[in-house]
Amino acid sequence: MSQLILVRHGQSAWNLENRFTGWVDVDLSEQGLVEAKRAGEQLLQAGIYPQACFTSVLKRAIRTLWIMLDTMDRMWLPVERSWKLNERHYGGLQGLNKKEMTAKVGEAQVHIWRRSFDIPPPELDAQQACAIAADPRYAGIDSGLIPRTESLKDTIARVLPYWDQTLAPALDAGQTILVAAHGNSLRGLVKHLEGISDDAIPSLEIPTGVPVVYQLDDAYKVVDKRVFS
Repeated sequence: MSQLILVRHGQSAWNLENRFTGWVDVDLSEQGLVEAKRAGEQLLQAGIYPQACFTSVLKRAIRTLWIMLDTMDRMWLPVERSWKLNERHYGGLQGLNKKEMTAKVGEAQVHIWRRSFDIPPPELDAQQACAIAADPRYAGIDSGLIPRTESLKDTIARVLPYWDQTLAPALDAGQTILVAAHGNSLRGLVKHLEGISDDAIPSLEIPTGVPVVYQLDDAYKVVDKRVFS
């Protein structure tokens, strides 16, 4: 039996502004800071103590994890950061306001970009793509692996190998692990764990700053699931 804690980062500044965020490295809003602290308090009060932590290379997830660990007096825990846990890459939509884009291209098109399983948004242009490739946090990664846009299907395809190669072995070692990541990268993990269909997974809502704790058997089947409120 093993224990897995999933937490979507607290509300970000661009969540608040209703913008497509993706790989843009925006920070938490004031509400997001409060949500992260509350998530740590909830785990502490429940007596759930992570032993190893995993997050993306984007500060809204990293800071959420920092605040949670500080709240739990566990800043000393080992943390692994990986771009494989980054949010879905929203391509040329990144930074744009969702309401304004709805007015420009129509609600149906925005819904397809946001909620379809395998249709990605328009790609980043070459200049924007080069800026990401030059970002030191992605140094050493084959440029062919860095996306210019992603569907949810694409995001899941990069998250699941990380599950197989890193997260599952940590669970095999008997550790309670905490993954602080993003709405769509966490959708990939939840889809895998719960066997959710391709049609159903885009509509799954993962709220910001809310811990979800899974008890898993030796085959990683869900024995129990607790969602804090």
